[in-house]
Amino acid sequence: MKRNTLFTMSAVFFAVQFSNAQTKPTEKLNPIVESFVNEANNNSQLEDMAFELLDGIGPRLVGTPEMLAANNYTADKLKSWGIDANLQQFGTWKGWQRGTTHVDMVFPRTKTLSATQLAWSPATKKAVEAEVVILPKVTSKAEFDKWLPSAKGKIVLMAQYQKIGRSDEQIKEFATPELYDKLKADKQKATKDFQDYIKNIGYDNTTLPEALEKAGAAGIAISNWTGIHSTNRIFGAKTKSIPMFDIELEDYGMLYRMAEKGAKPRIKIDVQSKVLPEAKSFNTIGMIKGSEKPNEYVILSAHLDSWDGAQGATDNGTGTLTMLETMRILKKYYPNPKRTIVVGLWGSEEQGLNGSRGFVADNPEIIKGVQAVFNQDNGTGRVVDISGQGFKDSYAYIGKWLDAAPKKVKDQIKTNFPGMPGGGGSDHASFVAAGVPGFSLSSLNWGYFGYTWHTTKDTYDKIVFDELKNNVILTATLAYMASEDPEFTSREKRVMPNDEKGDVAKWPETREPKRSSKDY
Repeated sequence: MKRNTLFTMSAVFFAVQFSNAQTKPTEKLNPIVESFVNEANNNSQLEDMAFELLDGIGPRLVGTPEMLAANNYTADKLKSWGIDANLQQFGTWKGWQRGTTHVDMVFPRTKTLSATQLAWSPATKKAVEAEVVILPKVTSKAEFDKWLPSAKGKIVLMAQYQKIGRSDEQIKEFATPELYDKLKADKQKATKDFQDYIKNIGYDNTTLPEALEKAGAAGIAISNWTGIHSTNRIFGAKTKSIPMFDIELEDYGMLYRMAEKGAKPRIKIDVQSKVLPEAKSFNTIGMIKGSEKPNEYVILSAHLDSWDGAQGATDNGTGTLTMLETMRILKKYYPNPKRTIVVGLWGSEEQGLNGSRGFVADNPEIIKGVQAVFNQDNGTGRVVDISGQGFKDSYAYIGKWLDAAPKKVKDQIKTNFPGMPGGGGSDHASFVAAGVPGFSLSSLNWGYFGYTWHTTKDTYDKIVFDELKNNVILTATLAYMASEDPEFTSREKRVMPNDEKGDVAKWPETREPKRSSKDY
């Protein structure tokens, strides 16, 4: 009995020791930060807001009723959490509302085509049926201008023909090295040949549609393929009276080959949209007033507008959702910040950072007191990079604030201090140009630039909500720490290095926003 008891006691002792050795110590977080973590993970509102914003309102093109609806939605959402919110006008834009796009091939056979009208495209008063033609194989402007009258009444295919509709990654995976090199060279040559062709005929992407429209073309079709299967980018139309629309790669290529080989394909287009009166352009601004330093500000930044080929989910629905959720959590667990916390959801970023530039120009007293700006605008992924944006002492304060974040969040992040100032890729650059510490919370892109950026695939289902929760925790922590910091951040700029020409690089200049589409 004694031997068995001793054996049992020894086994229990070693089991306990082994168990203790295997148990990782619980990470000790600031209690406020810990509340952010628990709320973001256990009571997230991200999916409900994504449904309301992306499925309910949809894309948010500047000048459209949907953009105004998004402004009102975000302001009302902030108010529902007890946050002061309003819309600040910074300009106007041409009013327009997307309608339906129906494009069907009716000869030599019948097929419904995958097509999307471009933003601000004129509508067809009634369905238009016409022959499809390609640009002529000429080598000079004189020859092209001689051909132009023959475009009257035709649908003109204006974009480059893509012989192979497979991504570079797929070709690289399956082709032999020799075939890969050949196909890559062929593609580069085809692109250069098309660019040279457009140059030789004396037009560009703006003036060529204008010339075709003036010649009496019935419509213009392009295919702005991203290099990934069935993914096209949708930007703005360059016509005033005839429809301009994008056809996906596969259907565009089929039409092109038919037209080139003399099959004289015909398509029927019915493009509905509305030209509306000039529309006011707004930023949505929310504020949690500071209790000790109300005239100093921490700004959470994301642009609310989008192009409208899809839902604008990752550009920049995800940034907007992150900042809204962060404000909700801050109001709930940090309702009396030392500094005023502002959320700016900007309009017309896609046309040149107009909303954030307008805010900087129109709010000099706020800009004078900005502690830091945190901007998010590149997809659904977790934040993996923060640059000091050229501010000499950025390491001292960003590093300190970042240390308060949970280890699993901050360990993902690569930092670059002092870094170089951003020149205009997103809204943090509007603040940096004004000498204000504005930082981009740069995300792992999850195929953003090739797959969802301005494309027909930028939809709700591309959002990875667990990644957004990570970014909410990070942003809330940075905002809290920046608000609590007893010191005001230094705005001293780094010594700028020499550029490739050997000249001292210049700090980006403050630019005036485009207040109207007439300036665009």
